[in-house]
Amino acid sequence: MSELPTLSAVRIEAERVVLRGSCEADRDRLIELRTDPEVGAYIGGPSERAAVEKRIDEVGMANLTKAPGLFAIADKATDVFLGTMQLMRTAADEPGHLTEGAEELELGYLLHRDAWGAGFAFEAATAVLRAAAAELPDQPVILRTQTANTRSLRLAARLGFRPVRTYEAYDAEQTLSAADLHSFKASTL
Repeated sequence: MSELPTLSAVRIEAERVVLRGSCEADRDRLIELRTDPEVGAYIGGPSERAAVEKRIDEVGMANLTKAPGLFAIADKATDVFLGTMQLMRTAADEPGHLTEGAEELELGYLLHRDAWGAGFAFEAATAVLRAAAAELPDQPVILRTQTANTRSLRLAARLGFRPVRTYEAYDAEQTLSAADLHSFKASTL
């Protein structure tokens, strides 16, 4: 990947959630998140527990979120791990871009099933997009999800992403949605 700018914030606070680095206390819930069949239903299935544990042991919990734009989502009041959020550049060779070969900013998230339906993903995504809009030049942000993932498509629409097109990847129809980064500036939402 090139050296295009991405979000530099390492901690972002919102009303009920905080986006922060991962820590050892997140370990068990991260393993549950990555191995949950329902969470993994639209991302190629759950990961094998042994593979997740091996990755954590090799990298270390604190290093899992060292890359710019990668966060653990935690409950602000209890600091309980709720999921992951990322706003990172997508590799140019991956399927689903606005411009072929571009390394666009992509929003991605995984939320622990016991946190579904409470608005945490919306709040965390809004916070990370607002932080990026305040820091980075205006540019498209993409969100790619399996078309069958209606929950994710509803969240994308609620955030202001618009469907651009569908495409086939990973043996399923995917929807590419996009929004302009500066549409998330705090004064516009």
